[in-house]
Amino acid sequence: MFTGIVEEVGKVASIRKGPHSCVLAISASKVLEDVHLGDSIATNGVCLTVTDFTRNGFSADVMHETLNRSSLGSLRPGSPVNLERAMLAGGLFGGHIVSGHIDGVGTIRDIAEDDNAVWYRIGCAPSILRFIVEKGSIAIDGISLTVAKVDAESFSVSIIPHTRAQTNLATKHAGDVVRLENDCVGKYVERLLACSPELAGNAAQEAASAASPYAQNAKAGAALAPSGITKEFLLSNGF
Repeated sequence: MFTGIVEEVGKVASIRKGPHSCVLAISASKVLEDVHLGDSIATNGVCLTVTDFTRNGFSADVMHETLNRSSLGSLRPGSPVNLERAMLAGGLFGGHIVSGHIDGVGTIRDIAEDDNAVWYRIGCAPSILRFIVEKGSIAIDGISLTVAKVDAESFSVSIIPHTRAQTNLATKHAGDVVRLENDCVGKYVERLLACSPELAGNAAQEAASAASPYAQNAKAGAALAPSGITKEFLLSNGF
């Protein structure tokens, strides 16, 4: 798991392409301080497994599914990439829960300066936009950012100078593609709501039996509707 706080910007050293896959070699320094084979490093928000490393970089295999979802195949030697090591159990949680599993890509529609901040408006597919809410979290190329605006076809984020300087956003232009990962909470809630009434009811009862703020209501049979989890149930319990 990652938090979306970029540790350094590395560079693509080489790309060895196969028919539907590739091997990425990334030049880096900070993320290699305690690296081991098999470690996970988020590369532009994509969770990649270290298959080889030296003092100056690491290599990772990128499979067909990852290429389709993330457009990592569009990278070229010299491309800057955001890098973050997996979060330690006792580490600081500076951003939000980022899995490194990309939901899809978006396209930067426009970039506008606003005093010391810079606005990025990003267009994306409805399947991604449906999980984006104002003041919610979104990972863009692995960067944990707060959504400032949402409309029918795009969303916007406002970037402070530090974030722009410490990530690859400073190199981006209108028309560039970025990798997007939705906040996982919304995806799980939708999945629960889409379950059959029986499955949703069972899942809710199991969750309520654990130590939770609404366990008492669930035990009393007051919180769960006969048909399972509903929008009203989620709202009444703080979701």
